[in-house]
Amino acid sequence: MKASREANETAASVARIERDRWHDALTPQLRLKLERSDGLLYVRFDGPAQLGRLSVRLTVRDDFDRSRVRSLAGGPTPEAIAGIVWGPYRFRPGIDGADQLGRSAGPFPLEAGDRTRLALDPSVKPTWYEGTDGEERWRRQYQDATTRLWADCEAEGHRPWRLSFGVTPDGRWAQTGRIVGN
Repeated sequence: MKASREANETAASVARIERDRWHDALTPQLRLKLERSDGLLYVRFDGPAQLGRLSVRLTVRDDFDRSRVRSLAGGPTPEAIAGIVWGPYRFRPGIDGADQLGRSAGPFPLEAGDRTRLALDPSVKPTWYEGTDGEERWRRQYQDATTRLWADCEAEGHRPWRLSFGVTPDGRWAQTGRIVGN
């Protein structure tokens, strides 16, 4: 009985390892490119074709995690800080399935070899950036910054993938980043 249970556990472990290996081998190969001149983010799905139709949702990541930054008396609340896209761009609210903050867009379908484009706007400075140079300071801070994105990808019959991207403002294609929590 014990030998049978151990054999079943070993078989299940080997099967799990094989499923994980196959899942990793089928990681969607996406490329993203920012065209600042026309305010568009191009998204291209290069494969693998075995995935068929891919559903993609993009989310702008902040330049760093501010959830543990302590609020000062009289300063912005944690909710106000969370309501800001801390980076150079946001998705155009209400367009391409973007939420009202411009934090995420999609989901949108792509098949291997397809590409789409999403409208971007410069991020909006916080209301507490006061003074006559507040807007200018905000723009300077992010003028050459990388736009950090999560790509959550789903394909029928597969566990989802979460990919990380850093899209630079120089118009070069950013390729699939690291896989997170799959």
